[in-house]
Amino acid sequence: MHAVAFEVEIRIPAAQSLKDRRQVVRSVVDGARRRFGVSAAEVGGQDTWQRATLGFAIAASEARLAEETLDAVDRFLWSRPDIEVLDGRTHWLV
Repeated sequence: MHAVAFEVEIRIPAAQSLKDRRQVVRSVVDGARRRFGVSAAEVGGQDTWQRATLGFAIAASEARLAEETLDAVDRFLWSRPDIEVLDGRTHWLV
């Protein structure tokens, strides 16, 4: 089994309140869960209006499959016009 954790810091430029921010974060997290079958959650920055840290976890039988899913999630995040990706860290769990 191969597992990878992917932590991403995002900026939500259009958010004017925590409600706006939560709506975008929920959309991103739910979209990643549905499209890629990954575990996803907001893991940091809950008290700021325009920033959030999201965590994604992927488990697969082969490293190649985990990496393909990780790449797909990364492309999904970069394709979203409502967020800016600021930083991303990948942690392979052996």
